[in-house]
Amino acid sequence: MEHVSFWSAGGIDSPEEQARYERGAAVLNAVDGGSAPAVMEALADIAPDLAHHIFAFGFGDIYSRPGLDPKQRQLVTLGILTALGGCEPQLKVHTGTSLNVGLTPTEIVEAFIHAAGYCGFPKALNAIFTAKEVFADRGLLPVTPVSS
Repeated sequence: MEHVSFWSAGGIDSPEEQARYERGAAVLNAVDGGSAPAVMEALADIAPDLAHHIFAFGFGDIYSRPGLDPKQRQLVTLGILTALGGCEPQLKVHTGTSLNVGLTPTEIVEAFIHAAGYCGFPKALNAIFTAKEVFADRGLLPVTPVSS
């Protein structure tokens, strides 16, 4: 993904930052299904530096680390976003990304059920209903529950 030239001063245009950005763009494009450019463009006229840091730090430095595979990273992300609450737009994106990297709807639902024990039913319900929108958009309903 081409680095946009409207970054503010402060070292973001350095070769090192450009390399981090490019690494992050490659990682993000591999897992997100192509929605990253729209998010970055939406930030262009208000917070282009934030867009840069999402790519460079969030995906170039953090997501690209060894030690967890993309499925494991997405399970962690789903749990954190659920526990935080109020992150439904990001939860929607990461539910889609979770599907893109190979998690099943059943695994995603189980992650939210598991989270309920730690962060409460209201946050787990918000996560479930957010995921339900993504599943519906992709024709993945009904979700097969895990047998007890």
